[in-house]
Amino acid sequence: MVSSTPNDAPWQDLFSLEGKVVVLTGASSGLGHRFARRLGDTGAAVVLAARRAERIEPLAAELPEASAVPCDLTAPGAPAELVAAALDLYGQIDVVVNNAGISRVLAAVDDDVDEFRRELEINLVAPYELARLGARWMLEAGRPGSIINIGSVLGNGGGGRLKVPGYAAAKGGLHNLTRELASQWARKGVRVNAIAPGWFATEMNADMFSTSGGMSYIVDNTPMGRPGAEGELDGALLFLASNASTYVTGQVLFVDGGWTAI
Repeated sequence: MVSSTPNDAPWQDLFSLEGKVVVLTGASSGLGHRFARRLGDTGAAVVLAARRAERIEPLAAELPEASAVPCDLTAPGAPAELVAAALDLYGQIDVVVNNAGISRVLAAVDDDVDEFRRELEINLVAPYELARLGARWMLEAGRPGSIINIGSVLGNGGGGRLKVPGYAAAKGGLHNLTRELASQWARKGVRVNAIAPGWFATEMNADMFSTSGGMSYIVDNTPMGRPGAEGELDGALLFLASNASTYVTGQVLFVDGGWTAI
């Protein structure tokens, strides 16, 4: 008798997202902008979420199947409204990519606790709420699904000379939250994993890439001796979003040029 597991498909089809609906946050720039294009290229209908409508609406128009849903995920009820919008548009949710985030660089002794709380709200609480609501729909519908949290190498250790107390705390929390949610939902078919990028040039870290000191910090601490190039997160994203990873859950996949190996 032939097994009916998802990986019975030809290997060429393992990474296809045909027929799947992906909710992607932080789609207006940086990694999210790239993720949107790759998810669309592999057949997914993509719900693009970000605060800047002027960024995501043109992007949606360029993709084969996409819709822009402007929102601030820290606003009361915003994650629920995003889930509702995705269901109204496409009738299902198969993948949630929690990519939205912010970062502040400052010494802990100079921090403002309210700003620290805000950073946790955006980088940890909002992803938790969206993951929870997306998974609730998947579980109630009896559909398998994938939650992908975008973490960071700075969720695995301190920043050293780079002072990021709020960001490091939030990303470290997000990594362990990934494991906790994976353990809760694994038997019901909802996988939860994280991608932890090393240094990739984005709007958020433009200051690091524009100074000799910033580039030295990246190059000197990365065994490969360089930052990540555009496209070097594509494989990890498509692996975790697709049927290629149906037996993978609770993992933090570091794509960092060896940063966390030393």
